[in-house]
Parts: sequence; C-alpha cells; structure tokens
Amino acid sequence: FDDGNGRIARAIADLQLARADGSGQRCYSMSAQIQAERQQYYDLLETSQRGSLDVTAWLTWFLACLGRAVTAAEQTLAQVLAKARFWELHRSTALTERQQRLVTRLLDGFEGKLTSSKWARMAKCSQDTAGRDIADLVAKGILRQDSAGGRSTSYRLQWPSPG
Repeated sequence: FDDGNGRIARAIADLQLARADGSGQRCYSMSAQIQAERQQYYDLLETSQRGSLDVTAWLTWFLACLGRAVTAAEQTLAQVLAKARFWELHRSTALTERQQRLVTRLLDGFEGKLTSSKWARMAKCSQDTAGRDIADLVAKGILRQDSAGGRSTSYRLQWPSPG
C-alpha cells in the first residue's frame, strides 16, 4: 500500500477475510480490532517496512489480532444471546418502564454492587421508590439479595441456570 492509507488497507483486509469465509455474514470486524490495537499495528508496520522487509512479525501479530477479533465477537454474541434469553424468560413479567430501563443497564454490564441508593441515583427516583422497585424485582425472581445485609445490602441479577 504505497499511499500508506491504513483505512484502505483495513477495508481490503476485511474484504479478503469476508471472501475467504465464503459467507455473506460475518460477526467479527478485523478493522475494528486493528483500530483498537492501532499503536501496535503502526509500530509493527513501521518495523516491517524498514531493514530486511521481513513481515513475519507483522503477519504473526495480524493472525493473533484476527483471533482476538473473533474472540471479541464471540463474547459480544454470548452477551446478546444471554440478554435475549433473559428477556424471553421474563417476557410475561410486568415491569415498569423504570424497572425495564435499569434491568437493561444491569444486563449491559453494571459494575460494582447494586444498592437501593445506586438504583435511586440511576433511576432519578426517591430512595423509597427504589426500595419498592427492588423489592418487586426480588419477588419476581429478577433480582436476588446478596448475603450481606443492613446498610451493606446489595442485589444482583438472578440468572436462570443454563439449559
């Protein structure tokens, strides 16, 4: 790629991988993975273009990057499928719009411990409303209370056992 245009190079890489897959559908993006690792990408490209022009290190990195792109796609698909199974299981469970919004946020990877105070802040509601929302979700089997009680009371999603 004489012009050094990385976007064109990444687009061609994605095109060739799509052709090699023999499928019109791909769930991974090599271009997105290279973008996420762009500093290493540029460093290896520069090293490969100088001296002996040995591209072995770059090809090794490229193939490992492809593996990481596929792994990232598998993880994303697993999360999407888990959320779909969760909502399918609870399709007939009556939830308020606020509960749906916050449960979705939990499904998207809420970090830390969910407390009624955090619920109230995220939902922009009173502490009492947060407590009622949480109690309702516990009763419906969507949340479960962690073992610590009192001021340390926290909750997590109640995932059904697989299968």
